[in-house]
Amino acid sequence: MPHATCEPLLRWPVPGRPLVTSETSLDEDGAVAPPGRRRPPGDRVALRGDLRSALPDATAAVMVTSLVFALLWARMESGTSDTVAVMPFMDDAGTYWMYLLSQAFGWSGLLWAWGTVMLGLLLSGPRPARLPVSRQVLERWHRTTSLTTMALMFAHALMFAAELVRYETKVDWAERLWVGFADSFVPGWYDSGTGRIAIPLGQGALYLAIPLGLLFYVRHRIGANTWRRLHRFVIVVYVLSVWHTLLYGTNVWYGEWPRTVLWLLQLPVAALLLLRLLRPARRAERLGSPSEGAARPGWWVRAAGRAVAGAVAIGLVIVVASGRDGGRDRPTHPPATAPHTQETD
Repeated sequence: MPHATCEPLLRWPVPGRPLVTSETSLDEDGAVAPPGRRRPPGDRVALRGDLRSALPDATAAVMVTSLVFALLWARMESGTSDTVAVMPFMDDAGTYWMYLLSQAFGWSGLLWAWGTVMLGLLLSGPRPARLPVSRQVLERWHRTTSLTTMALMFAHALMFAAELVRYETKVDWAERLWVGFADSFVPGWYDSGTGRIAIPLGQGALYLAIPLGLLFYVRHRIGANTWRRLHRFVIVVYVLSVWHTLLYGTNVWYGEWPRTVLWLLQLPVAALLLLRLLRPARRAERLGSPSEGAARPGWWVRAAGRAVAGAVAIGLVIVVASGRDGGRDRPTHPPATAPHTQETD
């Protein structure tokens, strides 16, 4: 996750570098801005710059989404789609293309979420001796992939809502729009099958991701320490996203290799999280000893967090090694139920 950096009011002169005082400031790229020139608010500059930097990343995400969409379409056309195995009535890619696009956005969003979480844990944990690029570049990648992830998550939910609007053909347009919006964006409204649990989990991930991701750009207003404390909950967003996928992703519905791969991808996340907790980059976050006045609630919370992260890592290894990953057995005669009963007048 991005880290706030604090510049001292006065630096001793370094050969080849300009002196930075309280009357000078650094531009976004690190250059010294002249004293007489006032900069726009830092949050606006950073956000605009990151949005520009995110364009290549977003383009790559659209390309990946297109490839996933084409793969899902081809599998549905060939009769090998797991989605159709779960819901046989959807055996028509031309009709249910918005649902396929929602799935594609969901998978690319989960992939980008995995990448941005890995970057954040790498940046906030022990400093590697060697990095393929500079730390500043990694931090920018982390911020831009976070922005792209939020956009992909929203697109995933929006296309799901659009499919529900198309599906509700027995009511007028106003009610169709309300049903699509409520089922997709109102927690607890969707009341069919596994979605009663899975969809609120996805909604929770979306509604946490947006404020937690954008708080970075107003960290100078809320304080760096407050921002750091809040930003730690980004890992909750990722956990909710994976949980939502395991419960509701029809492509990983059955206990077969796609579900196993999804579990395997969580091993490096758990390992980096545990390493980040055991050896944090910031000295103030190190656990230390509970003796000599350090045995306060904060110490026990940090210790409990490390214990939970270790238990999760061990649990993931057991799940992958045993093959008991919660997947369902593929039925001989798949169900033929719709996502939910259409509303009637």
